[in-house]
Amino acid sequence: MTTVVLADDEALLRKALAALLPLEGEITVLAEAEDGESAVAAALRHQPDVLVIDLEMPRVDGLGAVAEIRRARPQQVVLMLTRHARPGVLRKALKLGVQGFVSKSAEPAHITSVIKTLHAGKRWIDSEVSALAVVDDCPLTDRELDVLRATRDGFSAADTAARLHLAEGTVRNYLSNAMQKTQTRTRHEAARYAREHDWL
Repeated sequence: MTTVVLADDEALLRKALAALLPLEGEITVLAEAEDGESAVAAALRHQPDVLVIDLEMPRVDGLGAVAEIRRARPQQVVLMLTRHARPGVLRKALKLGVQGFVSKSAEPAHITSVIKTLHAGKRWIDSEVSALAVVDDCPLTDRELDVLRATRDGFSAADTAARLHLAEGTVRNYLSNAMQKTQTRTRHEAARYAREHDWL
């Protein structure tokens, strides 16, 4: 029997997976989480064999949650569900030790099979996800994306500097570069532009 915690802010998809995964194989869903913060709490409390987590969630995203969980449980096996897989995101996730990536449009039977594969100590990246990640039209660096993400979340340049452990001037330089590359006038416009192009 493989135990899992499911974390996804889309209630319909999460509930469907919670109902279907046990029917597809020997899987027990220990808990569900609707955002990154509750994913961290659930994973640390229940210590599942596999954490199945959405990349994009409110407050703390999938990568942030995985980073926090891995600090406490370095051995935690993680399957990330995603619609958009940019190379930068894939690189970050692999650095964090995420073992698997599956498209959110995958059939439950396939997700079950991948959970079993990961639990057996192997890795899995859906061909659909890896193909999307190869097509990189984003001109922004990972750091420029980090500061735009903080801008999108409402943080000031000073708050962003503190959160990312950077000098405020460095943050302003990253924002300026991002605005030039996106041909926008303000950091908020640059963040919106990046979001609309699925770069964030």
